Amino acid sequence: MNTLFSHAQDPSGNSGEPALEVPDAVVNTVVVPGGVAHAFAGFTDHTHLWWPLESESNYGAGSYVEFEENLILETADDGRTSIWGTLDDWQPPFSFHAIWHPGTTALWSTELRVVFRPVEDGTEVRVFHDGFEGAEDPAAARSRYVEAWPGILARYARFMGAA
Repeated sequence: MNTLFSHAQDPSGNSGEPALEVPDAVVNTVVVPGGVAHAFAGFTDHTHLWWPLESESNYGAGSYVEFEENLILETADDGRTSIWGTLDDWQPPFSFHAIWHPGTTALWSTELRVVFRPVEDGTEVRVFHDGFEGAEDPAAARSRYVEAWPGILARYARFMGAA
């Protein structure tokens, strides 16, 4: 007997259990006119002006979304609040990272990193959304954001003055 345990590990390293499949990150990019600080402020200080609350919110078009201290919050017109995410790496005006869970709890969270960098035509804003293995239904969550992020970022780009 090689071990005290009756189920010795397979010498090949294969435990016999299927490997956890980690969904690929969802990455979307837009370029907006203006400098990095302007793009960062437009994204984080004025989210309530461009975020598509009619389709991407918990409380609908009458609500308000904001970055408040270390949280991303949505507030309904009747005062109810919902935490969309917790900011755990805040590097203005270059990037931020959040544990992202709008419409659910932090138990079922994903990860969101938004990076701002200067390019010839203004500022490139790149959204990296991953960590879908932390969602309650990883495949459904990833699929939802594959569809949602292009429209969300297009709305932000229009708000910032992009064609």
